[in-house]
Amino acid sequence: MALPESRQLDFDEIPVIDIGPLCGGTDAAETIAAIDRACRDVGFFYVIGHGFDSGLVDRLRDAAGEFFGLPDAEKRRLGLDPSMRGYLPIYYRSRISDDFSGTSHQEGFWIGADFGADIRHPLEAPNRWPARPAGLRAGMLDYLAAIEELAAVLGQSFADALGQDGWFYASRFARPTSRLKLSHYPPQHNPERVDNIGVVPHTDSGAFTILWQDGNGGLEVRSKTGEWVGAPPIGDSFVVNIGDIVQYWSNGRYSSTPHRVINRRGVDRYSIPYFVNPGAGETIAALDGSDSFQPFSYGAYQVRKWRDYFPVDGSGKD
Repeated sequence: MALPESRQLDFDEIPVIDIGPLCGGTDAAETIAAIDRACRDVGFFYVIGHGFDSGLVDRLRDAAGEFFGLPDAEKRRLGLDPSMRGYLPIYYRSRISDDFSGTSHQEGFWIGADFGADIRHPLEAPNRWPARPAGLRAGMLDYLAAIEELAAVLGQSFADALGQDGWFYASRFARPTSRLKLSHYPPQHNPERVDNIGVVPHTDSGAFTILWQDGNGGLEVRSKTGEWVGAPPIGDSFVVNIGDIVQYWSNGRYSSTPHRVINRRGVDRYSIPYFVNPGAGETIAALDGSDSFQPFSYGAYQVRKWRDYFPVDGSGKD
């Protein structure tokens, strides 16, 4: 039996927030309050009024289509390395928890910040690039620079809502382990099992994610009642979701919400997520000073998570 199609969300279920006041440096108290409510009640929200150059999106989407159209053997020569940079092969296996693993019907290409010769942690290795298409490298680096500016605005807004100082984002994300990823989902007709879809149900292990999705839809979010609901594309918007680290920082005030992708539309789906992660050397502890969980090293935690979620060097993983 096929998985049931999700109903479409009313937009007041996943809020749409105009962050123009945040980006413009004007009084943003109401905007921060709206973000705070969205993080508490849903864990997902759309942002508009962000001022992001749509030309960067179009350019990178075109380059992604060219890259994923290359022969499989050519792409696999750049198989993911231990720093999570390179090509993520299609039909990879993920271990999400002790009792759930699955096969995801997507492929991806990952890069992160380049620290040159100043490598202080295995996650800070240099990026690796394909020989073609010619515009991919410049397109990704230009997009990365612009999306990081948006990440700084959003990251500090979470900190402001949680009563932190104005240097919260700048200090904890000075050497980010963030990753920019191109994603391609071939059409998948009539999927029958939740462990065999575009992306199997999961939460994001980092701080938060900023997602551009094309017009085909497919992103689904699990509601508080356990219902899977569609998060349809909205023009000129990004989808933002809270990851596990912000849930830890907020001591559970903010929700890292499970989500998945099913590409039912009969055409190729593309998306561009930016996974915003703190520096590898950061110690993660509750910001309210409570001892509800044992503080931990972010770098070691993220390495473990990525080893469970993704294959390294193109090899399959259960």
